Formats: sequence, C-alpha cells, structure tokens
Amino acid sequence: MSRDYREWADSSSAYKHVRQANRCLFVLVVCVLFSLIWWKIPHPLLILVLAILPIGALVVVSVPFYLVLLFVVFSFFRLHEVFPQLYSLKIPLLLSLASMAGLIWHIGFTKRIQPWWSRELTLLSIFFTLIALGVIFASNRPIAIEYFKNIYWKIALMTFAITWLTKSAKDFTFASVLLTCSGVLVSLVAISNKLNGIGMVEETRVTIGRAIGSVLGDPNDLALVLMFPAAFAASLALTPGLNKLTRWLGIISIPVLFFAILATQSRGGLLGVLAVFGLFFYQRSQNKLVFTGVSVAAGALLYVVAGISGRSSGGAGEEGIDASAQGRLYAWEAAWKMAVDNPLSGVGIDNFYSNYFYYSPHWDGLNHAVHSTWFGVLAESGFLGLLVFTVLIYYLLKLGYRSLVTLNQMPDAPPILYACANASYCGLIGTVVAGTFLTQGFTWPVYILAALSMAVAQWVKRHQ
Repeated sequence: MSRDYREWADSSSAYKHVRQANRCLFVLVVCVLFSLIWWKIPHPLLILVLAILPIGALVVVSVPFYLVLLFVVFSFFRLHEVFPQLYSLKIPLLLSLASMAGLIWHIGFTKRIQPWWSRELTLLSIFFTLIALGVIFASNRPIAIEYFKNIYWKIALMTFAITWLTKSAKDFTFASVLLTCSGVLVSLVAISNKLNGIGMVEETRVTIGRAIGSVLGDPNDLALVLMFPAAFAASLALTPGLNKLTRWLGIISIPVLFFAILATQSRGGLLGVLAVFGLFFYQRSQNKLVFTGVSVAAGALLYVVAGISGRSSGGAGEEGIDASAQGRLYAWEAAWKMAVDNPLSGVGIDNFYSNYFYYSPHWDGLNHAVHSTWFGVLAESGFLGLLVFTVLIYYLLKLGYRSLVTLNQMPDAPPILYACANASYCGLIGTVVAGTFLTQGFTWPVYILAALSMAVAQWVKRHQ
C-alpha cells in the first residue's frame, strides 16, 4: 500500500469520525434543549409540537419548491375560501412561513438555490421598485401600504423563487399538474354554485365565497382565476409524448374549466379563454383563413351560449352602449386623469378605487373598479410604470416564442418542457387579451406566467 493512499485513508477516516461526533453533539444539544423546555412547560400539546417540529423542519429544507408553489396556489386560487372548512387552519400563513424559511436557508446557508439573472428579471425588478416607491407617494398611503404589505411583496418574492427553483422536468410537471388540478377544484365549486343558485350576482352570474367577502365573490375575478389554468389544461391535453395520465388530466379539465368560465358570464374571461384555445388550435391549423372564419363564428356562438346578452348589466336589453361598457369608459377616463396628475408614480397601488370620486366624469354614488389591466397599471403606477410593464410583457412574449422554437429543434427535450412553455406563452397572450376588461396588473397570473417562462428559457439555455 502506497504512502499517499495510507495518508488519504487516514484523513478520510478522521473526517468521518469528526462528522459522526458533530452529529452526536447536535442530537445531544437538541435532546437537552427539548428536555429543558418540557421541564419549564410540562404541557401534553408541547410533546406533539416538539415531535412534529423536526419533521416540519426537514420538509422545509428538503422541498422548498413544493412549498413555494403550494403557497402560490392557495394565495391565488383562494382554496381556503373555496372550501371554508380549511379557512380556520391558516394554511396560507403556514405555507408562507415555511416558504420563507426554506428560501432563507437555501440561499443563505446551503447555496442549493443558485440565483441567475436575465433582462426580464431586470425589468421585473425595475417595475417592483417603481411600485414600492409609488407606495411612498400614494394619495392614500395606508391603503397602498396595506396592499403592498399583505399581498404584493409576496408576489414579487415568489416570482423570483419560482424562477430560480423550477429547474427539472419533474418541477415543471408538478407545476403544470398542480395549477390544472387547483383550477378544476375551483371550477367544480363554481358549477355547483351555478346549479344550486348559490352566491349569484345579477341573478345569473356565478361567484364563490361572496358571503365571506372572498376575492372570488366577483364574477370577473373568478373568471380571471379560472382562465389561468385553462392554458395548462389545453397544453397538457394537446402535447404529444406526455404520459397518458397527464394527458387525460388535461382532456378532462378543459370542459370543466370552460363551463365554469361561461357561468361567470364575464366578457373579459370569455375573450381570454377564446384567445388561449384559439392560439393552441391556430398552431395546429393547416388552413389559417378557414380557421379565422371558424373562430369568429365560434366566438359569436359562445357569446350567445354564455348568456351574456341576457345579463342585467351589459346585456342585450340595454339600448346603445350598455351600462357595463359605459361604466368601463368612465373608469378608463378616470384612470387617464389620475396618470396625467401623477405621471411618474400614479396614485399608488390599490388606490384607484378610493380616487374614483375625484377623477371620474360621472358619479353615481359608488366608487368603481378600473376593469382593465392596462388602465389599472397606468392609474396606479403612472406613465413610467405602464411603459416598463408593457416592455416587460413584450420581452416575455418574445422569450416564450423563442423557447418554443428552440424546444421544437431539441428532439431529446422532455415533452413537459414544451407543454409548460406553450401554456405560459398562450396563457400570457390570453392575459393580454383579457386585460382589456379584467384587472390583473398587480395580481398573481402575470407574475406566475413570467416566472415559468423565464425558468423554461433558462432550462433551454442550459441544455441547448
């Protein structure tokens, strides 16, 4: 046996002994600490907490991506409000704490999360900074601080977390399946409410959790939430090469999501879902001219089937410009005036509603929402914020299209990568189209789609 080998063996053995000694010392310290806590607080529930705590810590450090995505799903789809039995468990709060702990641990100590940067992340950072500065100059600072503190900073943080944590085909599969399944759960409750006449608005439009003040108590917001997983369901159903279970999940989910969106009778939701499905079929259409004609006819038919013409507001019974459309025009005019008065910072995040009275040309005794992504960003972040937001959307669409083209040229790429890339790209286009009528500039959909688009592009860059 050579001298070098003996020295290496001795050093390896010594290193193993040191590691074993450190583990024993750690276990001993934990046991002593738990014993002291039990000595001072001898309560039976404490034993349960102390027993679960190490398992919880292990989960937090082992699967940060799953915890982050579960937190996003509960925050966006409001599952604890869809199923009121979960409300008292404070699941979003627990998941947020676990996600933060996991991110801090892996970024600060283990270095398992390796941050990288891109042009799109720079634009996102600029936009987040503008919104944060806008809070300082908001016309109603307490409202802006409350929304930023409770919601928006979490959206910003989780956007970066999803971007950096989504690395493997398994991660993309989990994200696509979880988002689709969450949408189906919400859709089933929406369809049930429609059939049983629960929480209806204007007698015909379905909502969820309206009695408890849920975000989904507005049919337009509910349509927005349901439109998001529709892109993933269509992508799973139409992407060849996926396993049968995943494809059948997409096939079954499409009609469920579609009927739930129709039940909201939201024009913005209908436009968005038509854009999503239309783009998927356009990619596979041989005759584009025939496809265009069929799409127009299908859109008109769906407008009738959805019952939008029979709505109390925005229906066919109103002459000229209906009340719903006229209300949007008033709101958009108010948004423009807010931006003209505050061109660099806007009136501040979540401040459109409280400023409507001062800027609207028509006052009917009530403040109104802006009902437009573009005018909402314009009013609440100014012309500068809208410019950055628009440039960001442009580069995200460009990035998504380039990823699809590249993945088509990579025969060894997992099919789920193409499915997720296509869902993000089509979903973003649907969001842009629905943004005409739905307010989503400062809610989850744009940012989740942005994060997944950037994650796919990074995977393509690494494996090209």
